Amino acid sequence: MILQNLRKSYDGRIVLDVSSLELENGKIYAVIGANGSGKSTMAKIAAGIIAPDGAKPEKNKLQTGYMPQKSFAFRMSLRKNMRINGGDAEREEALLKALKIEHLADAGAKRLSGGETARMALARLLMRDYELIVLDEPCSAMDIESTLLAEKLIRDYRDRIGCAVLIVTHSISQAERIADEVLFLSDGKLIELGSPEKLIEHPESEITRGFIEFYSKA
Repeated sequence: MILQNLRKSYDGRIVLDVSSLELENGKIYAVIGANGSGKSTMAKIAAGIIAPDGAKPEKNKLQTGYMPQKSFAFRMSLRKNMRINGGDAEREEALLKALKIEHLADAGAKRLSGGETARMALARLLMRDYELIVLDEPCSAMDIESTLLAEKLIRDYRDRIGCAVLIVTHSISQAERIADEVLFLSDGKLIELGSPEKLIEHPESEITRGFIEFYSKA
């Protein structure tokens, strides 16, 4: 699939300027870059949440699932939150178990911690099949154990459905663990794209190299 015109500006300031992005079914793409590099804007355009410059908002032709950076919960139980997105009982139970939140299934979702809400939001998203799922910092509120569970679940979903996955992450380590390809953005531009081994271990661009060295030490 090819995502066209990933361009966006606000008040004359260009925040994203990528002409197109080709995503292959069955692959996970991690988007890395400093704050303000355009990562979340790319995610929102890819998911059809916002329209790029020069285009009217329109329904995304792809079956696309989106998990925003800030997870939200409706005023109902965790289980009922998941059911909002459809799916069946078998998948529901499998997701609850995979993310270790089965003991919270009937708890009020508004009472969950930030990490629990993020796990619930991911489970809710994965109740359906999509051609593309877009995840904006899905693990930022999770501890390392929950993060690893979420990463495994995302990979398993990709393997089963055969969809493409675009995941924004602030963690270089997460990009190395989960991605087939890594995209590095800087000042709204796609500087480099390649395998984790190539882009993170042997970046071609000086900008990429500087980012990797700085954030690997942070």
